[in-house]
Amino acid sequence: MDADSDPRADGAGEEEPRGAGGGDTARPGGRGGTGDGGGDRVDAPAPALASVRAATLLRRPKLWLVPTVLTGLLALLLSLLYMGGIVNPNGHLRHLPIGLVDEDTGAPPPGQRQNVGAQVTAAIAASDTSGAAGWRRLTRAQAQDQLASGKIYGALVVPADFTDSVTALTTANATVRPTMTVLTNPGMGSLGSSLASRITTAAAQQTSATIGKQLTASPATAKADSTTRLLLADPVRVVTRVGHPIGAHSGLGLSAFYYTLLLVLAGFLGGNLISTGVDTALGYADNEIGPWHTRRPTVPIDRTQTLLLKMVMTAGITVLTASLVMLATVAVLGMDATHLPLLWIYSYCASLAVGLGVQAINAAFGGIGQLVSMFVFIVLGLPSSGATVPLQAVPGFYRFLSVFEPMRQLSDGVRAILFFDARADAGLGRAWLMIAVGAVLALVFGFAMTRYYDRKGLRRLTPQPPVRPAARPTASG
Repeated sequence: MDADSDPRADGAGEEEPRGAGGGDTARPGGRGGTGDGGGDRVDAPAPALASVRAATLLRRPKLWLVPTVLTGLLALLLSLLYMGGIVNPNGHLRHLPIGLVDEDTGAPPPGQRQNVGAQVTAAIAASDTSGAAGWRRLTRAQAQDQLASGKIYGALVVPADFTDSVTALTTANATVRPTMTVLTNPGMGSLGSSLASRITTAAAQQTSATIGKQLTASPATAKADSTTRLLLADPVRVVTRVGHPIGAHSGLGLSAFYYTLLLVLAGFLGGNLISTGVDTALGYADNEIGPWHTRRPTVPIDRTQTLLLKMVMTAGITVLTASLVMLATVAVLGMDATHLPLLWIYSYCASLAVGLGVQAINAAFGGIGQLVSMFVFIVLGLPSSGATVPLQAVPGFYRFLSVFEPMRQLSDGVRAILFFDARADAGLGRAWLMIAVGAVLALVFGFAMTRYYDRKGLRRLTPQPPVRPAARPTASG
């Protein structure tokens, strides 16, 4: 554990206390130096420390103060940060990317300049006054490409025969109902795909109601029977299809998020375990397992070399952890995954970047480093990742965090590999860039802080046991 500076750190021994007459004080089991009278003397056993009862300490207010304030503040922050990102996605929904495709090739109805498809798509794009949907006017090929690259959460398609099938309803030539197709994108997560599906379905139903009013008011349908008029009141059939399918073993699109979480946790927990293990092995921290307590001899090493040791070990051990994550999820549990060599390399680099960041933060902040790194990589990362709740459905604070929070960058890359054919424009290119930036920042920040501490002479404190004063017996004769 890091602490304040100590001039005797790095393995320097302490001078033994001297007797009153200049002789060395005897250690247990041996002979001492000469006392005042020149005779030999033996130290008396040190008195045993009185045991303090817990009931006595519980009555001390200062003992309660720091743990109470810190744990209460932590509980409050965790509640606000975690629940703040998911409690009201509909209320915060803004500009969710959704494709709007008009394939209608029919001629405009008599007296109108546009066909029905052009009219309804223009009305849909203009009717969203709430700003919940970010409609994108696309061709079918463009919509399919953006579904396959994760740029849109869904699409609404008006077919080529839409005008012909609508106008045929007022004649005896009607054979099929007009159809509008809702395309979903489960690779963007179950909630994001569901929000897009709800918006597109509602838009199609509103279109059907508008067309129905026009048809029932037409003179051509004035003498229609009640069954026909009921059909004409809601003439458009809405069909929902998967626009970009994913595997059955993909957790409804959530496997990318949970796989990313595994990589972050492996880097975070592994980094802290390595840091603690190295400190224990070098004699800078105690090792307690149940009732057993050990303290190894202190190895003289400065902060910079200690950090270098921890980072090299992190790079080596992450090979094992990244491999085990893939083995468990893909080989044992059968998670759908393609591009396996790329997935392994990406998993290693992503988890290593987190581990290096943890080591740098621990080296800079010492004892509270684990808490700081937990907020950086876990607490702030989960609600701003955009992997469970779309970033368009969270408050602006989380959208700001998503610009640089590691989990958002890593989840985009995992999702691109698992669901979008490892396309760079699906988020993988940005993910690689941010992994490189994060690793460089960790190295620069960590070694800059340790070099600063070393130049200032702020060595790591090596706690020493208190020296018990020897009892001085009465000289004989």
